[in-house]
Amino acid sequence: MTKQRFGKRLAFAAIMAVAFAAPSAGAQQAEPVPKAGKLISAGGVLSGELNTMKVRGGKAGKRVSTYQITSEPRRLPPPNGLCNLETGPETFQLIASSDAQTAQLKNLVGKEISVKVDEVACAQDAGQMSEAVVTKWSIVTAH
Repeated sequence: MTKQRFGKRLAFAAIMAVAFAAPSAGAQQAEPVPKAGKLISAGGVLSGELNTMKVRGGKAGKRVSTYQITSEPRRLPPPNGLCNLETGPETFQLIASSDAQTAQLKNLVGKEISVKVDEVACAQDAGQMSEAVVTKWSIVTAH
């Protein structure tokens, strides 16, 4: 009697193992390869939601605001390329070069904005929170 029950249990365990292994094997093959985003170069327009973060920087470690646009993946012009990412950067840090730019950005936090990009590069410093840095820019429209 124990041999018949053992055989039934073994057959049931084998069926269950095949049933659980088959869907996971198919799911691994079904994943599409991510595509790199459109190229953004000097004069191109970058659109997305503007966020702000408080980071320590400057003299005496004061807290300063850092502004960031979250957008669709974009490729950067050579030699930056994809910034060592599969699809290109999605977060772009805006560097404000004047108090007027800082005041302009402060009013647009949380809104969808578009900026004309004049200079962009991959983030390389440890303190940068974004994947790419836009050093020269101007606001095109505010939605």
